[in-house]
Amino acid sequence: MSPKTIRAGVVGLGVGEAHLRSYLDIPGCDVTMICDVDPVRLAEIGDKYGIGARSLDYKSVTEHPDIEVVSICSFDDAHAVQIVSALRNGKHVMVEKPFVLHRHEAEEVLRAFEQSGRFMTSNLILRRSPRFVALKQMIAAGEFGEIFHIEGDYLHQILWKITEGWRSKLDFYCTFYGGGIHLVDLMRWLIGREVTEVCAMGTDILTRGSRYRWPDTISALLKWEGGATGKCTATLGPQRTKFHALNVFGTRGTFVNDMPHAKLFTGDDPERDERAFEVPYPAIEKGDLLPDFVDCIREGRRPAINEIDIFRVMDVCFAVWEAVERRTTVRVARTL
Repeated sequence: MSPKTIRAGVVGLGVGEAHLRSYLDIPGCDVTMICDVDPVRLAEIGDKYGIGARSLDYKSVTEHPDIEVVSICSFDDAHAVQIVSALRNGKHVMVEKPFVLHRHEAEEVLRAFEQSGRFMTSNLILRRSPRFVALKQMIAAGEFGEIFHIEGDYLHQILWKITEGWRSKLDFYCTFYGGGIHLVDLMRWLIGREVTEVCAMGTDILTRGSRYRWPDTISALLKWEGGATGKCTATLGPQRTKFHALNVFGTRGTFVNDMPHAKLFTGDDPERDERAFEVPYPAIEKGDLLPDFVDCIREGRRPAINEIDIFRVMDVCFAVWEAVERRTTVRVARTL
């Protein structure tokens, strides 16, 4: 039996190109329309993938009567209004992170979501990495004992994106929202707990003299439910290859992410208590969450990364930025 045809639309054709490819690879999924504010990019992608229906106006996608699911991959400051438009017009929504930039936008999206009866997810892709999936299974099985500390850092040399790209032109941007969010979500998923309070600070050493006006590097200390501590750093200018640093400390064992293989420790003897963890990493692509999301729409089941995850991880980001600005410890307030 052929799967129910799902008609999709994509807004924003930067990372949105990966969403487009993923939709086209899903059996019974059609891309009805694409949108971008750059007419040259719109024509290039439309011609490349044979998509005839194109628009410079996001409403052509979010209000299209035949489209059921919309990927929102536009500039971050446009996300909120486009999500609300899609939800109010009966669309399921996949949105790139961060899904909003401000708490008042999150609250507006929440109201639209609760009234829509639709599903919403975000591209928090690290949960799909085989290495982290295997790690979660081990944590859940108790192989690490009780987790008392966990650290996750987003390390990516893409400084040009904030000094020369569209991010520097926004009224507000935060590197923690763009990078740290991945590790915060990964950590809360791995240990099944929420962050309750944070303190944080940032620096602008890497971007001094550029038009970028906010910290290029932010580091936060985290307090988790149950008492565990944590850390998360986001920097877009390290002199190294892209890497998601992750250290999990439990009463029975420790995990350290590394390349090409991670390491597992059960004590301090390097010969007896250390072994390689060879599950592939990162082994993921930008559109890998979409096949399951389309299946969720077809089957009427809630996506694995759902609205609770989206709002909870963003609430941590809001608290981190508030802590940077206020230079104090901040309790995490929940939008949802």
